[in-house]
Amino acid sequence: MTTPPLPKVPAHDAAGPVPAPPIGDGRSLLAAARDPREALTLAFAGVIGRALDAGRRPLIRGLAEADFQRLLAAFFPGAALRNGDPGQAPPDEFDELLELLLESRREPSETLTWLSHAIAAAAMRDNHLWQDLGLPNRPLLSHLMATCFPALAALNVGDMKWKKFFYRQLCERAAVPICKSPNCADCVDVADCFGHGEDAAPRP
Repeated sequence: MTTPPLPKVPAHDAAGPVPAPPIGDGRSLLAAARDPREALTLAFAGVIGRALDAGRRPLIRGLAEADFQRLLAAFFPGAALRNGDPGQAPPDEFDELLELLLESRREPSETLTWLSHAIAAAAMRDNHLWQDLGLPNRPLLSHLMATCFPALAALNVGDMKWKKFFYRQLCERAAVPICKSPNCADCVDVADCFGHGEDAAPRP
């Protein structure tokens, strides 16, 4: 049976189309995009643009140079960038999260492999995940997760903040207790995990 093609995920919210947010050097990358209003394009441009702004290499962590060049050819034809030398990996949960995302792809496609790397890289940054991906809002991130990682997204039944949700999944996989209460409703930290702050404007 042939796997259906990955559906296009439009960059919109309930109010209709929204413009791509300013993302530093990612703006020039969007100028080279096949479809600058498409969510996958925004996510790749967001991660790459923020890495360029910070002078950080590789631009998408864990992605081989040949894979990075195929990503550019597919989404940003004509863009002349190199992913760069990975150097010394910091002590974080990138590898574990990448493994979780790769296992959870709706299909083992190259595009979703690239997206898994981009999300895992963005999740290691300091802001809310939708901000670190360069997306205009959190609902678009949730739609992207549900479309591209449906089984994993379905586990986020309470709409937990995505970085909190990822961390919880990794701890459960490692059999590490992390919660102060046996259920979320009775936990003193429920506002931190499920609060609406993730929909706020980017922090200065």
